[in-house]
Amino acid sequence: MNEQCLGIDWGTKRIGLSLGNAETKLASPLGVVDSLDALLEMAKKEKIERLVIGMPIHAHGQDRPDNGPFEAFVEALEARSGLPLTRIDERFSSQAADKLGANTKRDGQRDAIAAMIILQSYFDSL
Repeated sequence: MNEQCLGIDWGTKRIGLSLGNAETKLASPLGVVDSLDALLEMAKKEKIERLVIGMPIHAHGQDRPDNGPFEAFVEALEARSGLPLTRIDERFSSQAADKLGANTKRDGQRDAIAAMIILQSYFDSL
């Protein structure tokens, strides 16, 4: 299984992205984008075959009641990309990114590292 995968840390202001390959099972931060169009452009450029998105979930394991914007984004992403999409529990990915030294929110580094953690969690589950 040699799939090129794009990890996604969705946010209302920024979308963190990471890149990885299912054969090597290693994820690395790619950067941030600010729209679905930019995400789709990046997926095309990187020849992505699978999308892996972090699901916003409360710490106690239930969906957040305000997940409407996230669900709308996921529906649009699936419809427009035509790619298989896997959802991964993203609880604590931002805190883990902070522990890796990405404690600044302004430049998006934290979002890209959180996306890397999401994608690595997917690889670890394979």
